[in-house]
Amino acid sequence: MSNIIKEIKAREILDSRGNPTVEADIITDNDIIGTASVPSGASTGAYEAVELRDGNKKRYNGMGVQKAVSNINGEIKKLLISNDVAEQRKIDKLIIALDGTDAKARLGANAILAVSLANAKAAASVHSLPLYRYVGGVNAHVLPVPMMNIINGGRHADNNISFQEFMIMPVGADSFSECVQWGAEVYHALKGLLKSKGLSTTVGDEGGFAPNLSGEEEAVELILEAVTKAGFKIGSEFMLALDSAATELFDAAKDSGKNDSYLFWKTGRLKTSDEMIVFLKDLCRQYPIISLEDPLAENEWESWNNLTKEIGAYTQLVGDDLLVTNTRRIEQAISAKTANAVLIKINQIGTLTETLDAISTAQNAGYASVVSHRSGETEDTTIADIVVATNSGQIKTGAPSRTDRVSKYNRLIRIEEELGDTAVYAGYDAFRHVDNPYIKR
Repeated sequence: MSNIIKEIKAREILDSRGNPTVEADIITDNDIIGTASVPSGASTGAYEAVELRDGNKKRYNGMGVQKAVSNINGEIKKLLISNDVAEQRKIDKLIIALDGTDAKARLGANAILAVSLANAKAAASVHSLPLYRYVGGVNAHVLPVPMMNIINGGRHADNNISFQEFMIMPVGADSFSECVQWGAEVYHALKGLLKSKGLSTTVGDEGGFAPNLSGEEEAVELILEAVTKAGFKIGSEFMLALDSAATELFDAAKDSGKNDSYLFWKTGRLKTSDEMIVFLKDLCRQYPIISLEDPLAENEWESWNNLTKEIGAYTQLVGDDLLVTNTRRIEQAISAKTANAVLIKINQIGTLTETLDAISTAQNAGYASVVSHRSGETEDTTIADIVVATNSGQIKTGAPSRTDRVSKYNRLIRIEEELGDTAVYAGYDAFRHVDNPYIKR
């Protein structure tokens, strides 16, 4: 059995939005191949690792990634040839040092991540192990509760809803395969409900429906009606999760000359930071919302602290733009007792080992970790393996619709089957860090 890298190849492929992204192969000297492709976000935080784009407007409207591909086929390949794929942390550190910038801006986080993940896949194959077992060891056994995004808004859809995602979480299912069934049934019930009301059933970037509605409250009400229509119970079987993508609202207000405010830019509602906290608090009191992602903007640390004090005991507050899968920012949040959960996006930080470090930092502090896709996805299912490898207990990977989203659910169904009787569906235990009154344990 040989682990030595003999070849590295990269190419430009398309993501789920029809934009270019990077795919890389790592090939060992006994011809075992690991292949990985990287996602891309539409709503990105200022502190994320940098995605390298070509900027040539005559090609893919400037979105090409030939520079990143060239960096893999050139500098990165030269550096890593003859290294051992089993030394993941060493390989990740070598590429980070080669890049030499804090945000991976020179080589591109998209180039670095493609190689990092391809290397892990090659190493897993060398040892004849599935990726979740290779990364997580003998204790990888927890199947996550999914956040299924069934109504899209914000930058993920061309409708008039300013919040980005409205999600269902089938916490009461007995297994992952059952929770997927439940989620799909609610998704189709919602489609029928929208049709009956004369509302659009076109979908956004992540497969959720994108109707024009009166506001965020109507979106929540429609989902609750769909859950009931599908024959399920709120609280004991389903909870809701929202992604406000509040940095987008904060920036929209600033662009309109309204500082320290949030502009619901698709409907014109304006709220101060304090008013936003009251609004979110009222939503969580009125509806069975267990999780809020990016409820406030990425630099609003004081407001985040205040929101955590107000509702953090009974609501999961997930830092995405705030924390960007970065251990330093996660440690800052832990120290300040801000938020209580971290969204984990592998392309925000750019290597597998840094992703694992972020999850470990969160878990050691009692924070939940939610492994997440991006709005621009590929058929790569690495995040499904990572969430099981780390027993994170929650995954965010879109609607039960569109192959780029469904591929992750299908991978998890297969993993559950492989684990057999040792598989545990996280269910209510995914929220042991909060005491939500709607959950009927």
